[in-house]
Amino acid sequence: MELSIKVISLYSAVILAGLSAGFFLAWQVSVIPGNKQIPDISYLQSMQSINRAILNPVFFVVFFGAMIALGMASYYELDNGKLLFRITLAAFIAYAIGTFGVTAFGNVPLNNELDTLNIAELSAQKASTFRKHYESNWNKLHVIRTGFSLVSFLLMTLVIFIESNK
Repeated sequence: MELSIKVISLYSAVILAGLSAGFFLAWQVSVIPGNKQIPDISYLQSMQSINRAILNPVFFVVFFGAMIALGMASYYELDNGKLLFRITLAAFIAYAIGTFGVTAFGNVPLNNELDTLNIAELSAQKASTFRKHYESNWNKLHVIRTGFSLVSFLLMTLVIFIESNK
């Protein structure tokens, strides 16, 4: 394969989808179980701090870049046979809806809700009630986006495998 926009978009899609899937999976198997062990106020403070810190250039490049690269890879596979196009399109759709969409329309609104809380002024009961609401919904959504980001990455890995064996 010669180096071209198509090749760059294909490998970028694999790398960025892999980084995104890895990030979400690492969070799923480490941060979520760890957070279950801490008191309500500490949990809310921790999540509020993390949600603010995650808004950084590296995360944005990985999170948004994966979707852009997956879209470009799909476009460039359009002329490369139905199978590869369908796989790259499925990877793009999985990421766009299951990872990006769930994050944008599920996790982010919950994060915004948490961000408006003045945690220092919450009673123990209100902190517990909000945590139950936030944590259960956020974690369910996180499982979904983690699964879809893994699917997207695995599909793109399959595309690379097929491309390299032509």
